[in-house]
Amino acid sequence: MTIAIIASTECGLSLALRLGAELRGTAVFSTHPSADGRARRIASIRGFLDAEFRAFSAFVFIGALGICVRSIAPFLDDKRRDPAVINLDEAGRYVQSILSGHIGGANALARRIAHIIGAEPVITTASDVQDLWALDLLAPTYGWTAAAAPDLTKVIALFVNRRPTALLLDVQDRGTEYLERSRPDHVTLFDRYEDIPFDRFDLLIAATYRVYDAPVPTLHLWARALALGIGCTRDCDADGLVASVGRLLLANGLAPAAVRVIASAALKDDEPALHACADHLGAPFLVFDDARLRAQPVPTPSETVLAKVGVPSVAEAAALAAAEQPVLLLTKQKAALDTGHHHTLAVAVARQAQRRARIAIVGAGPGDPDLISVRGRQLLEQADLVLYAGSLVPVELTACAKPGAEVRSSAGLDLDEQIAVIGAHYARGHLIVRLHTGDPCLYGATQEQMAEFDARGWDYFIVPGISAFQAAAARLRSEFTVPELVQTIILTRGEGNTPMPAGESLAELAQHRATLCIYLSAGLAEDVQRQLLLHYGPQTPLAVLYHVSWPDERVFRGVLAELVEIVRTNDLTRTTLIVVGEAIGARRNRSHLYDAAKEHGFRRPRGQGAS
Repeated sequence: MTIAIIASTECGLSLALRLGAELRGTAVFSTHPSADGRARRIASIRGFLDAEFRAFSAFVFIGALGICVRSIAPFLDDKRRDPAVINLDEAGRYVQSILSGHIGGANALARRIAHIIGAEPVITTASDVQDLWALDLLAPTYGWTAAAAPDLTKVIALFVNRRPTALLLDVQDRGTEYLERSRPDHVTLFDRYEDIPFDRFDLLIAATYRVYDAPVPTLHLWARALALGIGCTRDCDADGLVASVGRLLLANGLAPAAVRVIASAALKDDEPALHACADHLGAPFLVFDDARLRAQPVPTPSETVLAKVGVPSVAEAAALAAAEQPVLLLTKQKAALDTGHHHTLAVAVARQAQRRARIAIVGAGPGDPDLISVRGRQLLEQADLVLYAGSLVPVELTACAKPGAEVRSSAGLDLDEQIAVIGAHYARGHLIVRLHTGDPCLYGATQEQMAEFDARGWDYFIVPGISAFQAAAARLRSEFTVPELVQTIILTRGEGNTPMPAGESLAELAQHRATLCIYLSAGLAEDVQRQLLLHYGPQTPLAVLYHVSWPDERVFRGVLAELVEIVRTNDLTRTTLIVVGEAIGARRNRSHLYDAAKEHGFRRPRGQGAS
């Protein structure tokens, strides 16, 4: 976004220069005689706008609202093309979004400016005031293509007036997760078009790859979900192929705007018509070798195709390979062009866009329910099954689960039993959260679960969490990497029932004199202390933290020589973290990051002005 800030008074100019220093892509203009090199002098606001109104994507006026309105009025054209316009009072108390609130980004810019100067944003757009979806922003925000019938104005009016709305979700992505999570009371969710009783609804919003002819006003939000497999005769007519593919898609109720990828056989890599089709649809063009195509479970293999190109299928096999899943949405369609060329088309829904069961391995954080990530909390609120590590994760973390969700502790379940519980929900297409303590990458036994998921072809993803060592640093008010003192953190454990790999004993790791964070080892305190004393001095700072961030948290500080005594005296066992190193509580040495004499990409050395 390129922003022009216009100020006419000395007070306004001061505020403009402050904003100009904070907002990227900004130029400050002023009619005030004292405007220096940081602001560009203009003779008049009217003359400046006459020359530059289409040159910037946003204008910020500082001064009376009436001056702003009268200044821009002669230049207004269409809300789809007009720049964003903001107005601030000279005292910086109120930031008003005046023009192009959604499409032009004025509302977002008003909020950003208000945050910079500590002002109150004034937003009057109906959807913002009612905390409803901004329908005109959904498509650009989530990479969809929007089409409204009869028009977007009618659709928005129905929505902000809270008319009964059917929400149809044929796809699954971050956008549909947002719609499900933030669904207003007047919106009812559906998974199938056939299930919608249209006599009860005045509006349909569909996040989809299909084209619907609904009996009510409709907002299509076409997601890039379709993988197209195409085969064609050599030197196929490009314009004819583009037109034919579009017709076939629409004839089968599929939106050309929903095409995610176009694919074919490797021998078609240099076929201009296929590249032209991909360019027209704004999708990448992929080719697959014969082995990959033969491996696809195509429903209509062809002996003719096998004889000509060496594989039993091109269109269907390429669609399945590109979609990374084994089911076609549209089996092979054949078409002839006016030029005498022929082509085939098959379509599959890309695996990434399918509405399907999912497993989210979520890091719960160190224990405090407020320390789980926003993403993790959202998934807990949406999950149909929450399977949490009950011996390590406080049950309070699951309190946000939705009504009807199954919430179970895995503490009493072995791996096979856990997989059985997850599998029962996976078979029903559910969202499953496997909730692990801290961050799943550390001592969570997640890799063995992922091996089971992989073997079954289940979809899963991981949401990171705050680990105990990070919570410990916060609780100790310490930076574990202090300039010129220690720049390395080692996360490890003592050797108990599970042997440590060669080269990873505590004694060997202690040689580095790093900040050492030791998990799962309170019961090994004597051995831990003995090995660390081989390389750390007995007076090395020590912290022992039990249930860090939990309500019953206990924190003990001392020196390494006191480790065994602290553990024994306080009867510390599981969920205890031991931290050793000079960084604990250190308040010495400065980095170059904020050194006034040092330069980096965002700041010149103090005293060095603009060149």
